[in-house]
Amino acid sequence: MTLFSPERLTLARQLEGLRKSELAAQIGKSSTAVAAWESGAKRPTSANIAELAMSLGVTPEFFSPRGVTATHESPVPHFRSLRSTSQRARDQALAFGMLAADIAEAVEKHVEFPHVNVPSIEVLIDDDHGAPEEAAHRLRQAWDVGTGPMGHLVRLLENHGVLVVFSPPQTSAVDAYSFESAARPVVILNPTKRDYYRQRFDIAHELGHLVMHRDAEPGGRIVEDQANRFASELLMPADELRGLLPTSMNARAWDALGALKEQWGVSIQALLFRARRLGTISDVTYRNAVITLTQRGWRRQEPGLITATEQPSMLPSSVGLLESVGIDRESLIDQARAPRDLFEVVVARTPSAVEAEQTHDARPSNVIPLLTRQHR
Repeated sequence: MTLFSPERLTLARQLEGLRKSELAAQIGKSSTAVAAWESGAKRPTSANIAELAMSLGVTPEFFSPRGVTATHESPVPHFRSLRSTSQRARDQALAFGMLAADIAEAVEKHVEFPHVNVPSIEVLIDDDHGAPEEAAHRLRQAWDVGTGPMGHLVRLLENHGVLVVFSPPQTSAVDAYSFESAARPVVILNPTKRDYYRQRFDIAHELGHLVMHRDAEPGGRIVEDQANRFASELLMPADELRGLLPTSMNARAWDALGALKEQWGVSIQALLFRARRLGTISDVTYRNAVITLTQRGWRRQEPGLITATEQPSMLPSSVGLLESVGIDRESLIDQARAPRDLFEVVVARTPSAVEAEQTHDARPSNVIPLLTRQHR
């Protein structure tokens, strides 16, 4: 008899972006039957499992129970906007993130990943009084970042045990998001956002959720504002930036913002918002500057020297190392029980293989300990 986990059926269905009724129609069963299988009230036959696997693009083994993983219990993800994103899109995005955690767990059976070191800093939702900014300072201290611009953010998160991957195109309607899996924190980056400067703010924003909001209800305006404030302070510390930001807007000010953008790795829009929040420019000056940005077409695409985004290294380097010692992708795919196409997305450095040689910092990390367990 084939082993079967109801949670794995739900995961496979959500990966395909299907409702229960749609899956039922594809296999010629009732919605009630699919619901009963997913709840555990009834168990599908071996023939049913084969039909489900074919319909959902997985192997029958995909439905076998796993150990304590991201799929052991459903995590609560932090999505940017719950109102503008459908429940189906959120379910599909979370399912992909949970599969990514499963794949990382399979790889980690052979490779030593950095241990998780993400401090939990409680921030009250209804009365923070500068707490997000303080949390950013404490994170810099905990990770021994020091002063000045933040370096490679993806690498920094990976070195502290955070899994960072790009999502597949089918979940690109959902912006960057994060959650706590059973093994490690997970950050999923949007594959269509090809802006180095804005991607870094996204990463810092999601890091803020992981640090401050482990028990907070996701998606609320206050929670999202706190994550933005954390990101701003982490990337643009007030004590270091206040004296460098413009106090009025003229040609020289725009040139200065362009220089700050390259030095600190943040967008001009983020710098303007920071200047407004720190009081170096007035609300009126800020609004006029945003109008200028719009007129120049910079709201959508700012000028900048770095044209490719940061890329993950932990999983790609691990898979490459394992292949070099005879553990091929086929065996890893089997161990993770993952669809081949999604496995390749999870372990890729970039959203598109075509861009692999063009992306920012394509070198594998030399600071992540990657030692095959069987070859120590």
